[in-house]
Amino acid sequence: MLIFRIALLAATSTAFSYTSSTISKSGISSSKSSLSSTVERSQSLPFLNRPLLLDGSMAGDVGFDPLGLSTIDDLSIDLYWLREAEIKHARVAMLAVAGILQVEVFGPAPGCEMATTKCQTDAFWELWNAHPQYIAAGLIGIFVIEWISGIATTRGKEIGREPGDFGLDPLGYGKGDPAAFKRLQKQEIMNGRLAMWAASGLLLQGTSNHLGGIEALMKSLTDNAF
Repeated sequence: MLIFRIALLAATSTAFSYTSSTISKSGISSSKSSLSSTVERSQSLPFLNRPLLLDGSMAGDVGFDPLGLSTIDDLSIDLYWLREAEIKHARVAMLAVAGILQVEVFGPAPGCEMATTKCQTDAFWELWNAHPQYIAAGLIGIFVIEWISGIATTRGKEIGREPGDFGLDPLGYGKGDPAAFKRLQKQEIMNGRLAMWAASGLLLQGTSNHLGGIEALMKSLTDNAF
């Protein structure tokens, strides 16, 4: 009889323990489910959470940061510095693509007549062999511009200047409809990102097949035409 009572007590204790565990796990699961439903997902990568600092306030921000670069805050490198760098490289890339295609279509600039090839990576070396001082002057100019740019970025962060805004608006776009200006800012960064890919593609294909961008496109269409 004593053995029966001990067994019954043990069974009751086990059942109570299982029920508590079940309720506890259910509560945890419910909490996790509730937390997941409140966490905002990235617009560009819906299977990832939206990066904390990418709240959509910047033009072109769709929460794309799989490497977590927006969380860097070391050696004076933070989201402000990265945004300034992105806008600067976007603008440079748009100028670069336009320049590469312009020279390929209309020919070299005055004083650079020796750079006759359509491929601009090869034209660079033609110019280097004929007038290395042009290249040297260009590199020195880039160094000076980058030095000034670094100072401007540091100073801009201190005074609260918006990244990429240097007050250059000769057509007065910023003085019109704020919504329209926001749209233009988005178009600028989106086209700039596309231009960075385009510039990289032009340089890569130029070093691999030694053809100009338009020349390579026409050859591809001709070779693959049905």
